[in-house]
Amino acid sequence: MRKVVLWLAISGQVMMTSAANRFENQHPVPPGVREADKQMNAPVEAPPPVKRKLMDPARLRGEAEELAKLSAGIPSQIEQLNHGQVSKDLGEQLKHIEKLAKQLRSEIMP
Repeated sequence: MRKVVLWLAISGQVMMTSAANRFENQHPVPPGVREADKQMNAPVEAPPPVKRKLMDPARLRGEAEELAKLSAGIPSQIEQLNHGQVSKDLGEQLKHIEKLAKQLRSEIMP
């Protein structure tokens, strides 16, 4: 009888030790991993449709005409610059041309 009790005690100790070792060797799961797994397995939703602004043809035409008018005067001012005459509003005109071009581009190609 003593051998049976001793054998049960030893086998119980071995089982408890092996179970404890098994839990010690496992690494804890970082907090965000489980949430990331849930999100990866979630169904994918289609992105919302992009709302395009309605273009005003009259305003676009007006901006394009103003851009053309400002651009037409640049070559003569550059020619004057080559002859030593500096136009005081050349820099401002170039900035305005750039601004108009950016506006038109953003409206046509959003």
